[in-house]
Amino acid sequence: MIRSFNGSEPQIAETAHVDDAAVVIGDVVIEDEASIWPNTTLRGDNGTIVIGEGANVQDNAVLHEDAELEPYTTVGHSAIVHNATVAERALVGMNATVLDGARVGEGAVVAAGSVVTEETDIPASSLVVGAPAEVKTEIEGDGLEATADRYVALAKEHAETSDRLD
Repeated sequence: MIRSFNGSEPQIAETAHVDDAAVVIGDVVIEDEASIWPNTTLRGDNGTIVIGEGANVQDNAVLHEDAELEPYTTVGHSAIVHNATVAERALVGMNATVLDGARVGEGAVVAAGSVVTEETDIPASSLVVGAPAEVKTEIEGDGLEATADRYVALAKEHAETSDRLD
């Protein structure tokens, strides 16, 4: 479902993939080749949500208030990003939570189930784990680049091959 709220209408690039079962409300910008998967909620009723180029928001995730995903970020299944920023090529793992004013640095990973507390600044290229999330190690190499790129390709495959079976 895609709908306006209080005069704000979602802006969705032609090359973006938004699943029919996703909910996109209000002040939301979804850029080129970004993908929004089933049962995801992007609720832009109290701030702007920006989904950067090639970013993906996986099944059951929730973004609210001023949430920003920079290009080629990944937000895993059932994760929450609330009034926070996730930098380029970073990954928020399944069931992880990133709270108000936090920033996940470029290429960083928030491990599954972790909680990044308010106003926390996660360093670039680091793995954070726990509740509250703490730096566990530095990430070396380009392993995360493939994650977002796979979702760009998967979204194209869905667009080309999926048919509604109502």
